Amino acid sequence: MKLLDGVRVLDLSRILAGPWATQVLADFGADVIKVERPGAGDDTRSWGPPYLQDADGNDSSESAYYLCANRGKRSVAIDFTTGEGQALLRELVVHCDVLVENYKVGGLKKYGLDFASLQAINPKLVYCSITGYGQDGPYAQRAGYDAAIQAIGGLMSVTGEPDGAPGAGPQKVGVAATDLMTGMYAATAILAALRHAERTGVGQQIDLALLDTQVAWLANQASNYLIGGVVPTRQGTAHPNIVPYQVMPAADGYFMLAVGNDGQFARLCEVIGEPALARDPRYASNNARVANRELLVPHLQQVLRTRSAAEWLAALEQAVVPANPVNRIDQVFADPQVQARGLRIELPHAGGGSVAMVRNPLKFSATPLRYEQAAPVLGQHTSEVLVEVLAVDGERLRVLRELGVVGVAAAEAKS
Repeated sequence: MKLLDGVRVLDLSRILAGPWATQVLADFGADVIKVERPGAGDDTRSWGPPYLQDADGNDSSESAYYLCANRGKRSVAIDFTTGEGQALLRELVVHCDVLVENYKVGGLKKYGLDFASLQAINPKLVYCSITGYGQDGPYAQRAGYDAAIQAIGGLMSVTGEPDGAPGAGPQKVGVAATDLMTGMYAATAILAALRHAERTGVGQQIDLALLDTQVAWLANQASNYLIGGVVPTRQGTAHPNIVPYQVMPAADGYFMLAVGNDGQFARLCEVIGEPALARDPRYASNNARVANRELLVPHLQQVLRTRSAAEWLAALEQAVVPANPVNRIDQVFADPQVQARGLRIELPHAGGGSVAMVRNPLKFSATPLRYEQAAPVLGQHTSEVLVEVLAVDGERLRVLRELGVVGVAAAEAKS
């Protein structure tokens, strides 16, 4: 038994936010049918290098980027710019519970694939629309890209070194964090809307914008402004509300120090051999440390430069003071805790061999997630889905192939 057994998702999304959401649903056991353009597919298939290598060590057409967001899905290659392709998708919608798309506002209406048109043939359909700026407002017709949304949505204004420091200036986060968070909001919204549809028999459209997501997950930084009236600024790795809570220098590199309360600060002072600091009125409480960070942090940095990061980390762990190394990605996957949690998995790929991936972080006690297949090759399941879901016969399939409405032959050869 899988969590979402019996739920079928028609995935018309590309790039990252939509595919990330539908990958979560696939991990949960939904049948996710990914609709791609014949001959081209999802844009990210070509976003490389690196590419998955075949048995002979040659690059395949599957980029690492595409593979990270599309496991567990079935790929059908359908050209829905044609009337026949549109008819196929409408037939599929009748048999689906969810549709996910990330076209520009109104972009699918000319194909008869907008929410109003599809709800008329499937009243229970949950229709999730992901755009850059939402279905309304002065920016609704703009294209949305993660880095641009990080900029306009305030994230870059609080990311990077402060003005006057070496390397100062706004920075984007090192992964497409706004896309990924939008994907997670989409997955949770879809599950909530499915619950409503089960109870009432009525589906609905979910209007989800990258900008809305970015503003929503400004979290404490937004709250600091809305309640405190002070505009947050870039502070490097430092925290606006907690001190000391930032990357610290050691004799041979850096480590992250994350002191979250006064007790931890007192133990830090013991470790560095300066217990009196914890009793100093300037530093005795977090409020005082925040007010006097310009005095405290340089002093701590001077002391911490006297020993190696490994020495400090060992001593801080013994004292139960939160601190961690600043790992490179290769060090992350070599970390014993990451290995113990089984975060790296290997999945079989239709092109031969296997793909190394990161598992879904969720663990369920009664219904553990099962990972069966890496991301599909383009059009891998076209015939399978059309026969299984729509009972398309061989003659109709042949005609659709000849018309170029579906792409199956090359993909089937790899299956």
